[in-house]
Amino acid sequence: MVNSLKEAIMIISTFMFARNSSVSAFRFGVTRMSPSTCSIRSTTTTRHMAGSGGGGRVSNAVTDKETLSKTSSSSKKKKKQVQLDTNPPKGTRDFYPEDMRMRTWLFDHFRSVAKTYGFSEYDAPVLESESLYTRKAGEEVTTQLYNFVDKGDRNVALRPEMTPSLARMVMAKKGGLPLPLKWFSIPQCWRYERMTRGRRREHFQWNMDIWGVGGVEVEAELLSAMVTFFEQVGLTSEDVGIKVNSRLVIGEVLGSLGVPEEKFAATCVLVDKLEKVPLDSIQGDLEELGLTRDIVEQLTSVLTSNSIEAITEVLGEDSEAVKELNQFMKLTDAYAISDWILFDASVVRGLAYYTGIVFEAFDRRGELRAIAGGGRYDKLLETFGGESTPAAGFGFGDAVIVELLKERNVLPSFESSGFDTVVFAMNPDLYPAAIQAASALRKAGQNVDVVLEKKKPKWVFKYADRIKVDHVVLVAPDEWENGEVSIKNMAEGGQSPVKVDALADWAAEVASA
Repeated sequence: MVNSLKEAIMIISTFMFARNSSVSAFRFGVTRMSPSTCSIRSTTTTRHMAGSGGGGRVSNAVTDKETLSKTSSSSKKKKKQVQLDTNPPKGTRDFYPEDMRMRTWLFDHFRSVAKTYGFSEYDAPVLESESLYTRKAGEEVTTQLYNFVDKGDRNVALRPEMTPSLARMVMAKKGGLPLPLKWFSIPQCWRYERMTRGRRREHFQWNMDIWGVGGVEVEAELLSAMVTFFEQVGLTSEDVGIKVNSRLVIGEVLGSLGVPEEKFAATCVLVDKLEKVPLDSIQGDLEELGLTRDIVEQLTSVLTSNSIEAITEVLGEDSEAVKELNQFMKLTDAYAISDWILFDASVVRGLAYYTGIVFEAFDRRGELRAIAGGGRYDKLLETFGGESTPAAGFGFGDAVIVELLKERNVLPSFESSGFDTVVFAMNPDLYPAAIQAASALRKAGQNVDVVLEKKKPKWVFKYADRIKVDHVVLVAPDEWENGEVSIKNMAEGGQSPVKVDALADWAAEVASA
Protein backbone atom coordinates (compact mmCIF):
# COMPACT_ATOMS: atom_id res chain seq x y z
CA MET A 1 0.00 0.00 0.00
CA VAL A 2 1.34 3.42 -0.89
CA ASN A 3 1.95 5.43 2.29
CA SER A 4 2.65 8.90 0.98
CA LEU A 5 2.40 11.12 -2.07
CA LYS A 6 6.18 10.95 -2.38
CA GLU A 7 6.14 7.16 -2.63
CA ALA A 8 3.37 7.30 -5.25
CA ILE A 9 5.37 9.73 -7.40
CA MET A 10 8.42 7.49 -7.14
CA ILE A 11 6.41 4.44 -8.24
CA ILE A 12 4.87 6.21 -11.21
CA SER A 13 8.25 7.62 -12.28
CA THR A 14 9.87 4.21 -12.12
CA PHE A 15 7.01 2.68 -14.05
CA MET A 16 7.28 5.25 -16.86
CA PHE A 17 11.07 4.90 -17.05
CA ALA A 18 10.84 1.13 -17.33
CA ARG A 19 8.21 1.36 -20.07
CA ASN A 20 10.06 3.92 -22.19
CA SER A 21 13.46 2.25 -21.96
CA SER A 22 12.13 -1.28 -22.59
CA VAL A 23 13.49 -2.40 -19.23
CA SER A 24 12.35 -5.85 -18.30
CA ALA A 25 11.12 -4.52 -14.97
CA PHE A 26 7.75 -3.64 -16.50
CA ARG A 27 7.38 -6.89 -18.31
CA PHE A 28 8.57 -9.32 -15.72
CA GLY A 29 8.08 -7.64 -12.36
CA VAL A 30 9.74 -4.47 -11.00
CA THR A 31 12.61 -5.06 -8.60
CA ARG A 32 12.27 -3.71 -5.17
CA MET A 33 13.14 -0.03 -5.26
CA SER A 34 13.87 0.62 -1.63
CA PRO A 35 13.07 -0.79 1.74
CA SER A 36 10.38 1.81 2.16
CA THR A 37 8.65 1.26 -1.19
CA CYS A 38 6.36 -1.54 -2.21
CA SER A 39 7.34 -4.03 -4.86
CA ILE A 40 5.38 -4.05 -8.13
CA ARG A 41 5.12 -7.60 -9.35
CA SER A 42 3.64 -9.19 -12.38
CA THR A 43 1.02 -11.83 -11.76
CA THR A 44 3.65 -14.37 -12.71
CA THR A 45 5.91 -15.52 -9.86
CA THR A 46 9.50 -14.32 -10.29
CA ARG A 47 12.79 -15.91 -9.41
CA HIS A 48 16.53 -15.44 -9.96
CA MET A 49 17.89 -16.56 -13.29
CA ALA A 50 19.61 -19.86 -12.70
CA GLY A 51 23.20 -20.10 -13.89
CA SER A 52 23.08 -16.66 -15.54
CA GLY A 53 25.76 -15.16 -13.35
CA GLY A 54 23.73 -12.00 -13.33
CA GLY A 55 21.37 -10.42 -10.87
CA GLY A 56 17.80 -9.30 -11.15
CA ARG A 57 14.56 -11.12 -11.40
CA VAL A 58 12.65 -12.41 -14.40
CA SER A 59 9.28 -14.01 -14.99
CA ASN A 60 8.90 -17.78 -14.90
CA ALA A 61 7.62 -17.40 -18.43
CA VAL A 62 11.09 -16.44 -19.57
CA THR A 63 12.88 -19.40 -17.98
CA ASP A 64 10.21 -21.95 -18.84
CA LYS A 65 11.69 -23.69 -21.87
CA GLU A 66 8.28 -25.14 -22.78
CA THR A 67 6.49 -21.81 -22.86
CA LEU A 68 6.76 -21.44 -26.65
CA SER A 69 5.41 -24.87 -27.31
CA LYS A 70 2.61 -24.30 -24.80
CA THR A 71 1.44 -21.01 -26.27
CA SER A 72 2.35 -21.19 -29.95
CA SER A 73 -0.70 -21.30 -32.20
CA SER A 74 1.21 -23.56 -34.56
CA SER A 75 1.18 -26.31 -31.96
CA LYS A 76 -2.56 -26.20 -31.44
CA LYS A 77 -4.71 -28.61 -33.34
CA LYS A 78 -6.07 -26.89 -36.40
CA LYS A 79 -9.81 -26.87 -36.72
CA LYS A 80 -10.97 -29.11 -39.49
CA GLN A 81 -12.07 -26.95 -42.37
CA VAL A 82 -15.67 -27.51 -43.34
CA GLN A 83 -15.78 -28.92 -46.83
CA LEU A 84 -17.80 -26.94 -49.33
CA ASP A 85 -21.13 -28.46 -50.24
CA THR A 86 -20.89 -28.54 -54.01
CA ASN A 87 -24.61 -29.09 -54.52
CA PRO A 88 -26.75 -26.06 -55.39
CA PRO A 89 -29.46 -25.13 -52.84
CA LYS A 90 -32.21 -27.72 -52.68
CA GLY A 91 -34.68 -27.36 -55.51
CA THR A 92 -32.35 -25.31 -57.74
CA ARG A 93 -30.08 -26.19 -60.66
CA ASP A 94 -26.64 -25.54 -62.06
CA PHE A 95 -26.43 -25.08 -65.80
CA TYR A 96 -23.24 -26.54 -67.20
CA PRO A 97 -22.47 -25.78 -70.86
CA GLU A 98 -24.44 -28.77 -72.16
CA ASP A 99 -27.38 -27.78 -69.95
CA MET A 100 -27.14 -24.22 -71.21
CA ARG A 101 -27.23 -25.41 -74.81
CA MET A 102 -30.47 -27.23 -74.05
CA ARG A 103 -31.92 -24.20 -72.25
CA THR A 104 -30.94 -21.92 -75.12
CA TRP A 105 -32.53 -24.32 -77.60
CA LEU A 106 -35.77 -24.32 -75.59
CA PHE A 107 -35.83 -20.54 -75.14
CA ASP A 108 -35.13 -20.05 -78.84
CA HIS A 109 -38.29 -22.02 -79.61
CA PHE A 110 -40.25 -19.96 -77.08
CA ARG A 111 -39.03 -16.75 -78.67
CA SER A 112 -39.52 -17.96 -82.21
CA VAL A 113 -43.16 -18.87 -81.62
CA ALA A 114 -43.89 -15.65 -79.72
CA LYS A 115 -42.46 -13.50 -82.49
CA THR A 116 -44.31 -15.54 -85.13
CA TYR A 117 -47.52 -14.52 -83.37
CA GLY A 118 -46.55 -10.84 -83.10
CA PHE A 119 -45.51 -10.68 -79.43
CA SER A 120 -42.85 -8.33 -77.99
CA GLU A 121 -40.46 -9.42 -75.23
CA TYR A 122 -40.29 -7.70 -71.83
CA ASP A 123 -38.76 -8.38 -68.43
CA ALA A 124 -39.05 -7.26 -64.79
CA PRO A 125 -37.02 -7.59 -61.56
CA VAL A 126 -36.86 -11.01 -59.95
CA LEU A 127 -37.27 -9.20 -56.60
CA GLU A 128 -40.67 -7.58 -56.04
CA SER A 129 -42.74 -6.18 -53.17
CA GLU A 130 -44.31 -8.97 -51.19
CA SER A 131 -47.72 -7.28 -51.36
CA LEU A 132 -47.81 -7.97 -55.09
CA TYR A 133 -48.46 -11.66 -54.34
CA THR A 134 -50.67 -11.54 -51.25
CA ARG A 135 -53.85 -10.35 -52.95
CA LYS A 136 -56.14 -13.11 -51.77
CA ALA A 137 -55.90 -15.29 -48.69
CA GLY A 138 -56.10 -18.97 -49.50
CA GLU A 139 -54.06 -18.89 -52.68
CA GLU A 140 -51.38 -21.55 -52.48
CA VAL A 141 -48.75 -19.16 -53.81
CA THR A 142 -48.96 -16.99 -50.68
CA THR A 143 -47.58 -19.86 -48.57
CA GLN A 144 -44.77 -20.66 -51.02
CA LEU A 145 -43.04 -17.29 -51.21
CA TYR A 146 -39.32 -16.81 -50.81
CA ASN A 147 -39.89 -13.62 -48.82
CA PHE A 148 -37.86 -11.56 -46.39
CA VAL A 149 -37.38 -8.07 -44.97
CA ASP A 150 -34.57 -6.23 -46.72
CA LYS A 151 -32.06 -3.84 -45.17
CA GLY A 152 -34.41 -0.96 -45.85
CA ASP A 153 -37.08 -2.68 -43.72
CA ARG A 154 -39.19 -3.48 -46.81
CA ASN A 155 -41.14 -6.73 -47.22
CA VAL A 156 -39.94 -8.22 -50.50
CA ALA A 157 -40.16 -11.59 -52.27
CA LEU A 158 -38.61 -13.45 -55.16
CA ARG A 159 -41.31 -13.56 -57.83
CA PRO A 160 -43.31 -16.81 -57.85
CA GLU A 161 -45.05 -15.86 -61.10
CA MET A 162 -44.83 -13.10 -63.72
CA THR A 163 -48.41 -11.91 -64.25
CA PRO A 164 -48.50 -9.58 -61.19
CA SER A 165 -45.26 -7.92 -62.36
CA LEU A 166 -46.85 -7.39 -65.77
CA ALA A 167 -49.90 -5.84 -64.11
CA ARG A 168 -47.66 -3.51 -62.09
CA MET A 169 -45.82 -2.43 -65.23
CA VAL A 170 -49.08 -1.72 -67.06
CA MET A 171 -50.38 0.31 -64.11
CA ALA A 172 -47.11 2.23 -63.90
CA LYS A 173 -47.75 3.70 -67.35
CA LYS A 174 -51.15 5.02 -66.17
CA GLY A 175 -52.91 4.32 -69.43
CA GLY A 176 -49.94 5.37 -71.52
CA LEU A 177 -49.55 1.97 -73.18
CA PRO A 178 -51.43 1.55 -76.45
CA LEU A 179 -53.83 -1.39 -76.31
CA PRO A 180 -54.05 -4.12 -77.27
CA LEU A 181 -50.59 -5.20 -76.19
CA LYS A 182 -49.11 -8.61 -76.88
CA TRP A 183 -46.10 -9.27 -74.65
CA PHE A 184 -44.05 -12.32 -73.73
CA SER A 185 -41.25 -13.06 -71.28
CA ILE A 186 -39.16 -15.98 -69.99
CA PRO A 187 -38.63 -15.13 -66.30
CA GLN A 188 -37.11 -17.24 -63.58
CA CYS A 189 -39.69 -17.87 -60.85
CA TRP A 190 -39.29 -19.09 -57.27
CA ARG A 191 -41.66 -21.10 -55.07
CA TYR A 192 -40.85 -22.96 -51.89
CA GLU A 193 -42.96 -26.04 -52.54
CA ARG A 194 -42.78 -29.80 -52.31
CA MET A 195 -40.61 -31.11 -55.10
CA THR A 196 -41.75 -33.81 -57.48
CA ARG A 197 -40.74 -34.85 -60.96
CA GLY A 198 -40.76 -31.70 -63.10
CA ARG A 199 -41.40 -29.47 -60.08
CA ARG A 200 -38.54 -27.51 -58.57
CA ARG A 201 -38.28 -24.48 -56.31
CA GLU A 202 -37.01 -22.40 -59.18
CA HIS A 203 -37.93 -22.67 -62.80
CA PHE A 204 -38.09 -20.60 -65.94
CA GLN A 205 -41.52 -19.89 -67.35
CA TRP A 206 -42.56 -18.81 -70.82
CA ASN A 207 -45.32 -16.22 -70.40
CA MET A 208 -47.51 -14.91 -73.22
CA ASP A 209 -50.20 -12.30 -72.47
CA ILE A 210 -52.65 -10.19 -74.44
CA TRP A 211 -54.20 -7.10 -72.87
CA GLY A 212 -57.05 -4.94 -74.12
CA VAL A 213 -59.26 -7.50 -75.92
CA GLY A 214 -62.28 -9.01 -74.19
CA GLY A 215 -63.32 -11.79 -76.56
CA VAL A 216 -62.41 -15.46 -76.64
CA GLU A 217 -60.39 -14.70 -79.77
CA VAL A 218 -57.54 -13.99 -77.35
CA GLU A 219 -57.62 -17.40 -75.67
CA ALA A 220 -57.84 -19.15 -79.04
CA GLU A 221 -54.83 -17.21 -80.35
CA LEU A 222 -52.84 -18.07 -77.23
CA LEU A 223 -53.60 -21.78 -77.46
CA SER A 224 -52.77 -21.79 -81.16
CA ALA A 225 -49.33 -20.41 -80.26
CA MET A 226 -48.92 -23.09 -77.59
CA VAL A 227 -49.80 -25.85 -80.05
CA THR A 228 -47.37 -24.38 -82.60
CA PHE A 229 -44.61 -24.74 -80.02
CA PHE A 230 -45.53 -28.35 -79.29
CA GLU A 231 -45.42 -29.17 -82.98
CA GLN A 232 -42.09 -27.41 -83.45
CA VAL A 233 -40.41 -29.55 -80.79
CA GLY A 234 -41.81 -32.82 -82.15
CA LEU A 235 -44.93 -33.44 -80.03
CA THR A 236 -48.38 -34.31 -81.31
CA SER A 237 -51.95 -34.22 -79.99
CA GLU A 238 -51.43 -37.86 -78.99
CA ASP A 239 -48.74 -36.69 -76.57
CA VAL A 240 -50.35 -33.54 -75.22
CA GLY A 241 -53.92 -32.42 -74.61
CA ILE A 242 -55.28 -29.05 -73.44
CA LYS A 243 -58.17 -29.09 -70.97
CA VAL A 244 -60.47 -26.08 -71.23
CA ASN A 245 -63.20 -24.70 -68.97
CA SER A 246 -64.67 -21.33 -68.02
CA ARG A 247 -64.83 -19.75 -64.59
CA LEU A 248 -68.29 -18.61 -65.68
CA VAL A 249 -69.45 -22.22 -65.34
CA ILE A 250 -68.60 -22.44 -61.66
CA GLY A 251 -69.92 -18.90 -61.17
CA GLU A 252 -73.32 -19.74 -62.63
CA VAL A 253 -73.54 -22.97 -60.62
CA LEU A 254 -72.66 -21.18 -57.39
CA GLY A 255 -75.16 -18.45 -58.20
CA SER A 256 -77.91 -21.01 -58.69
CA LEU A 257 -77.01 -22.49 -55.30
CA GLY A 258 -77.34 -19.12 -53.60
CA VAL A 259 -73.62 -18.43 -53.08
CA PRO A 260 -72.88 -14.66 -53.35
CA GLU A 261 -70.59 -13.48 -56.17
CA GLU A 262 -67.93 -12.09 -53.85
CA LYS A 263 -67.20 -15.67 -52.71
CA PHE A 264 -66.76 -17.09 -56.22
CA ALA A 265 -62.99 -16.51 -56.49
CA ALA A 266 -62.20 -17.93 -53.04
CA THR A 267 -64.39 -20.94 -53.81
CA CYS A 268 -62.50 -21.57 -57.06
CA VAL A 269 -59.20 -21.55 -55.18
CA LEU A 270 -60.51 -24.22 -52.79
CA VAL A 271 -62.21 -26.30 -55.49
CA ASP A 272 -58.92 -26.39 -57.41
CA LYS A 273 -57.38 -28.18 -54.43
CA LEU A 274 -59.86 -31.05 -54.69
CA GLU A 275 -57.70 -32.59 -57.41
CA LYS A 276 -54.93 -33.04 -54.82
CA VAL A 277 -56.74 -33.49 -51.49
CA PRO A 278 -60.01 -35.08 -50.30
CA LEU A 279 -63.06 -32.94 -49.65
CA ASP A 280 -62.86 -33.49 -45.89
CA SER A 281 -59.48 -31.75 -45.71
CA ILE A 282 -60.90 -28.44 -46.96
CA GLN A 283 -64.44 -28.79 -45.60
CA GLY A 284 -63.67 -26.36 -42.79
CA ASP A 285 -62.42 -23.72 -45.23
CA LEU A 286 -65.53 -24.17 -47.36
CA GLU A 287 -67.80 -23.82 -44.34
CA GLU A 288 -66.08 -20.56 -43.46
CA LEU A 289 -67.26 -19.31 -46.86
CA GLY A 290 -70.77 -20.42 -46.00
CA LEU A 291 -70.69 -23.43 -48.30
CA THR A 292 -72.40 -26.46 -46.82
CA ARG A 293 -71.32 -29.95 -47.73
CA ASP A 294 -74.52 -30.35 -49.76
CA ILE A 295 -73.65 -27.28 -51.88
CA VAL A 296 -70.10 -28.51 -52.42
CA GLU A 297 -71.29 -31.96 -53.47
CA GLN A 298 -73.74 -30.45 -55.95
CA LEU A 299 -70.95 -28.25 -57.29
CA THR A 300 -68.46 -31.09 -57.66
CA SER A 301 -71.07 -33.24 -59.44
CA VAL A 302 -71.34 -30.52 -62.09
CA LEU A 303 -67.56 -30.14 -62.30
CA THR A 304 -67.14 -33.80 -63.21
CA SER A 305 -68.82 -33.12 -66.57
CA ASN A 306 -66.55 -33.65 -69.56
CA SER A 307 -68.72 -32.26 -72.33
CA ILE A 308 -70.27 -28.91 -73.10
CA GLU A 309 -73.52 -30.71 -73.87
CA ALA A 310 -73.69 -31.97 -70.28
CA ILE A 311 -73.07 -28.47 -68.94
CA THR A 312 -75.73 -27.11 -71.28
CA GLU A 313 -78.27 -29.48 -69.72
CA VAL A 314 -77.48 -28.01 -66.31
CA LEU A 315 -77.09 -24.34 -67.20
CA GLY A 316 -79.32 -24.05 -70.27
CA GLU A 317 -78.60 -22.86 -73.80
CA ASP A 318 -78.87 -19.19 -72.81
CA SER A 319 -76.01 -19.56 -70.32
CA GLU A 320 -73.19 -17.07 -70.93
CA ALA A 321 -70.71 -19.76 -69.97
CA VAL A 322 -72.12 -22.14 -72.57
CA LYS A 323 -72.12 -19.46 -75.27
CA GLU A 324 -68.52 -18.52 -74.47
CA LEU A 325 -67.33 -22.12 -74.62
CA ASN A 326 -69.14 -22.85 -77.88
CA GLN A 327 -67.65 -19.76 -79.51
CA PHE A 328 -64.20 -20.72 -78.30
CA MET A 329 -64.51 -24.22 -79.72
CA LYS A 330 -65.48 -22.82 -83.13
CA LEU A 331 -62.28 -20.78 -83.14
CA THR A 332 -60.16 -23.81 -82.29
CA ASP A 333 -61.65 -25.49 -85.36
CA ALA A 334 -60.60 -22.48 -87.44
CA TYR A 335 -57.06 -22.74 -86.07
CA ALA A 336 -57.09 -26.49 -86.81
CA ILE A 337 -56.12 -27.30 -83.22
CA SER A 338 -59.37 -28.88 -82.05
CA ASP A 339 -57.76 -32.32 -81.79
CA TRP A 340 -55.59 -30.89 -79.01
CA ILE A 341 -58.56 -29.42 -77.08
CA LEU A 342 -61.03 -31.09 -74.73
CA PHE A 343 -63.60 -29.66 -72.36
CA ASP A 344 -63.14 -30.48 -68.67
CA ALA A 345 -65.38 -28.72 -66.14
CA SER A 346 -63.03 -29.65 -63.27
CA VAL A 347 -60.34 -27.23 -64.50
CA VAL A 348 -60.69 -24.02 -62.48
CA ARG A 349 -57.02 -23.03 -61.86
CA GLY A 350 -55.80 -22.14 -58.38
CA LEU A 351 -55.35 -18.38 -58.68
CA ALA A 352 -58.16 -16.12 -57.55
CA TYR A 353 -57.73 -13.59 -60.35
CA TYR A 354 -59.06 -15.79 -63.20
CA THR A 355 -62.46 -14.67 -64.52
CA GLY A 356 -63.27 -16.51 -67.78
CA ILE A 357 -61.76 -19.23 -69.96
CA VAL A 358 -59.11 -21.28 -68.12
CA PHE A 359 -56.94 -24.06 -69.53
CA GLU A 360 -54.20 -26.56 -68.73
CA ALA A 361 -51.89 -28.49 -71.05
CA PHE A 362 -51.27 -32.01 -69.81
CA ASP A 363 -49.42 -35.24 -70.59
CA ARG A 364 -51.98 -37.62 -72.10
CA ARG A 365 -50.22 -40.59 -70.51
CA GLY A 366 -50.79 -39.03 -67.11
CA GLU A 367 -47.19 -39.48 -65.98
CA LEU A 368 -46.35 -35.80 -65.50
CA ARG A 369 -47.97 -32.81 -63.83
CA ALA A 370 -49.46 -29.91 -65.82
CA ILE A 371 -47.19 -28.68 -68.60
CA ALA A 372 -48.70 -25.20 -68.89
CA GLY A 373 -51.75 -23.28 -67.77
CA GLY A 374 -53.50 -19.97 -67.93
CA GLY A 375 -56.71 -18.15 -68.71
CA ARG A 376 -58.54 -14.83 -68.60
CA TYR A 377 -57.95 -12.42 -65.71
CA ASP A 378 -59.93 -9.25 -66.48
CA LYS A 379 -60.15 -8.09 -62.85
CA LEU A 380 -56.50 -8.45 -61.85
CA LEU A 381 -55.81 -4.70 -61.92
CA GLU A 382 -58.75 -4.13 -59.60
CA THR A 383 -57.00 -6.12 -56.89
CA PHE A 384 -54.18 -3.54 -57.07
CA GLY A 385 -56.50 -0.54 -57.03
CA GLY A 386 -56.62 -0.04 -60.79
CA GLU A 387 -59.38 -0.26 -63.36
CA SER A 388 -60.66 -3.52 -64.78
CA THR A 389 -58.83 -4.28 -68.05
CA PRO A 390 -59.45 -7.27 -70.34
CA ALA A 391 -56.44 -9.61 -70.25
CA ALA A 392 -55.52 -13.26 -70.74
CA GLY A 393 -52.32 -15.27 -70.84
CA PHE A 394 -50.48 -18.45 -69.95
CA GLY A 395 -47.40 -19.66 -68.11
CA PHE A 396 -45.34 -22.53 -69.52
CA GLY A 397 -42.59 -23.97 -67.31
CA ASP A 398 -39.27 -25.27 -68.60
CA ALA A 399 -38.97 -28.32 -66.32
CA VAL A 400 -42.00 -30.45 -67.21
CA ILE A 401 -41.67 -29.95 -70.96
CA VAL A 402 -38.07 -31.20 -70.87
CA GLU A 403 -39.17 -34.30 -68.96
CA LEU A 404 -41.89 -34.90 -71.54
CA LEU A 405 -39.51 -34.50 -74.48
CA LYS A 406 -37.17 -37.03 -72.86
CA GLU A 407 -40.06 -39.46 -72.32
CA ARG A 408 -41.07 -39.22 -75.97
CA ASN A 409 -37.44 -39.46 -77.10
CA VAL A 410 -37.63 -36.26 -79.14
CA LEU A 411 -35.21 -34.11 -77.15
CA PRO A 412 -32.12 -33.42 -79.30
CA SER A 413 -28.60 -34.18 -78.15
CA PHE A 414 -26.64 -31.21 -76.85
CA GLU A 415 -23.22 -32.86 -76.65
CA SER A 416 -21.93 -30.79 -79.56
CA SER A 417 -20.29 -27.55 -78.49
CA GLY A 418 -21.72 -25.69 -81.44
CA PHE A 419 -18.23 -24.68 -82.59
CA ASP A 420 -17.22 -25.11 -86.23
CA THR A 421 -13.44 -25.34 -86.15
CA VAL A 422 -10.45 -25.80 -83.85
CA VAL A 423 -7.24 -23.96 -84.82
CA PHE A 424 -3.92 -25.36 -83.60
CA ALA A 425 -0.32 -24.12 -83.89
CA MET A 426 2.15 -26.99 -84.31
CA ASN A 427 4.75 -25.12 -82.26
CA PRO A 428 4.69 -22.02 -80.01
CA ASP A 429 6.44 -19.85 -82.63
CA LEU A 430 3.44 -20.29 -84.92
CA TYR A 431 0.87 -19.19 -82.36
CA PRO A 432 0.59 -15.67 -83.89
CA ALA A 433 -0.04 -17.36 -87.24
CA ALA A 434 -2.78 -19.48 -85.63
CA ILE A 435 -4.41 -16.29 -84.34
CA GLN A 436 -4.40 -14.85 -87.86
CA ALA A 437 -6.05 -17.98 -89.25
CA ALA A 438 -8.66 -18.05 -86.47
CA SER A 439 -9.42 -14.34 -86.95
CA ALA A 440 -9.99 -14.84 -90.67
CA LEU A 441 -12.44 -17.68 -89.99
CA ARG A 442 -14.27 -15.75 -87.28
CA LYS A 443 -14.72 -12.78 -89.58
CA ALA A 444 -16.17 -15.21 -92.11
CA GLY A 445 -18.83 -16.22 -89.58
CA GLN A 446 -17.39 -19.36 -88.07
CA ASN A 447 -17.33 -20.23 -84.36
CA VAL A 448 -13.65 -20.98 -83.75
CA ASP A 449 -11.80 -22.38 -80.75
CA VAL A 450 -8.04 -21.74 -80.62
CA VAL A 451 -5.80 -24.16 -78.70
CA LEU A 452 -4.15 -21.78 -76.24
CA GLU A 453 -1.32 -23.96 -74.98
CA LYS A 454 1.32 -26.33 -76.28
CA LYS A 455 -0.27 -29.67 -77.07
CA LYS A 456 0.43 -32.69 -79.24
CA PRO A 457 -1.65 -33.19 -82.39
CA LYS A 458 -3.10 -36.41 -80.94
CA TRP A 459 -4.55 -34.46 -78.00
CA VAL A 460 -5.97 -31.82 -80.35
CA PHE A 461 -7.79 -34.38 -82.49
CA LYS A 462 -9.26 -36.10 -79.42
CA TYR A 463 -10.37 -32.73 -78.09
CA ALA A 464 -11.95 -31.78 -81.41
CA ASP A 465 -13.79 -35.10 -81.49
CA ARG A 466 -15.04 -34.65 -77.93
CA ILE A 467 -16.52 -31.21 -78.58
CA LYS A 468 -17.95 -32.37 -81.92
CA VAL A 469 -16.36 -29.84 -84.28
CA ASP A 470 -16.26 -30.49 -88.02
CA HIS A 471 -12.73 -29.33 -88.82
CA VAL A 472 -9.27 -28.80 -87.33
CA VAL A 473 -6.97 -26.18 -88.86
CA LEU A 474 -3.31 -27.14 -88.42
CA VAL A 475 -0.76 -24.33 -88.65
CA ALA A 476 2.56 -26.05 -89.48
CA PRO A 477 5.97 -24.50 -90.37
CA ASP A 478 6.28 -25.67 -93.99
CA GLU A 479 2.67 -24.95 -94.92
CA TRP A 480 2.75 -21.53 -93.31
CA GLU A 481 5.87 -20.59 -95.23
CA ASN A 482 3.90 -21.40 -98.39
CA GLY A 483 0.97 -19.25 -97.21
CA GLU A 484 -1.16 -22.28 -96.42
CA VAL A 485 -2.74 -24.17 -93.54
CA SER A 486 -3.76 -27.81 -93.41
CA ILE A 487 -7.41 -28.57 -92.66
CA LYS A 488 -8.59 -31.93 -91.36
CA ASN A 489 -12.18 -33.03 -91.93
CA MET A 490 -13.09 -34.76 -88.64
CA ALA A 491 -15.97 -36.74 -90.14
CA GLU A 492 -14.13 -38.04 -93.20
CA GLY A 493 -10.60 -38.08 -91.80
CA GLY A 494 -9.08 -36.43 -94.86
CA GLN A 495 -6.65 -33.53 -94.70
CA SER A 496 -6.11 -30.86 -97.38
CA PRO A 497 -4.15 -27.60 -97.79
CA VAL A 498 -5.96 -24.24 -98.04
CA LYS A 499 -4.39 -20.88 -98.81
CA VAL A 500 -4.52 -18.50 -95.85
CA ASP A 501 -6.01 -15.71 -97.95
CA ALA A 502 -8.70 -18.17 -99.13
CA LEU A 503 -9.90 -19.19 -95.66
CA ALA A 504 -13.00 -16.97 -95.92
CA ASP A 505 -13.95 -18.65 -99.20
CA TRP A 506 -13.40 -22.07 -97.64
CA ALA A 507 -15.65 -21.13 -94.67
CA ALA A 508 -18.41 -19.98 -97.03
CA GLU A 509 -18.13 -23.21 -99.01
CA VAL A 510 -18.39 -25.31 -95.84
CA ALA A 511 -21.40 -23.31 -94.63
CA SER A 512 -23.27 -23.88 -97.89
CA ALA A 513 -22.50 -27.60 -98.06
